Amino acid sequence: ACSTFSQKSCEECLKNVSCLWCYTNKTCMDYPVRSILPSSSFCSLSNARWGVCWMNFEALIIALAVVAGLILVSITVCCCYCCYCRRRSRSRLDEEEEQLARKREERRLQSLQRKHERKLKHDEIRKKYGLLQDSDNPYSRFENE
Repeated sequence: ACSTFSQKSCEECLKNVSCLWCYTNKTCMDYPVRSILPSSSFCSLSNARWGVCWMNFEALIIALAVVAGLILVSITVCCCYCCYCRRRSRSRLDEEEEQLARKREERRLQSLQRKHERKLKHDEIRKKYGLLQDSDNPYSRFENE
């Protein structure tokens, strides 16, 4: 039982994790597990020690609350940042894909235009030298000289 360590040292009392040390009357008592925090009728939080002797129960609660708060905030920030980056990267990929499709279509149209211009130029040359066949009558008589 924790009461056997009363009037001894804090270190001896806190070797057992179920014990609570009170500095005001130097008593070692069972930790009140039914309530989360020990009531001030047993011992004030600034004079109570649990787990370690160098930190009072009040500071321990504050430190644990700050650490838990920081963990929760960092998890929330990470989740929000990841969701934002994922959404942003998807929209960026869609924009890039759309831009590539537009460029591809522009190149195809330019290629067709150049092909048409070459055909017209070649037809002019063929017409100049009499090599152009009549488009109205594709089946013309083959002449031997």
